[in-house]
Amino acid sequence: ISRSVQIFRKVHQANIPIGIVNIGTEIPAVYALHQNFPNPFNPETKIKFELPKSGNVTLKIFNSLGQQVAILANNEFTTAGYKEMNFNAASLPSGVYFYSITAGEFSKTMKMVLVK
Repeated sequence: ISRSVQIFRKVHQANIPIGIVNIGTEIPAVYALHQNFPNPFNPETKIKFELPKSGNVTLKIFNSLGQQVAILANNEFTTAGYKEMNFNAASLPSGVYFYSITAGEFSKTMKMVLVK
């Protein structure tokens, strides 16, 4: 019987979850979620969003049946600013997907298309 123990840790860099990248130094006036680019995509795309104040961010991907297929950020504390995340859908089949952000009281969902 092995007495090994696996330890999992979230890795953060300067209070920014790995994967969320700052793309500017200015602070936006309002929350926003932008259309992914490129769209349609194969297999990677970028999702940009804006946060006027620091707070927890959740960014999830759903298929056309409403089933959650990926979580890019799960209630991660994120500083205010213009942000960008990469999404790699190499393991998913072609189709229509939806990405949804929740930050503070802001919530928005947008459509993207994966074509392989």
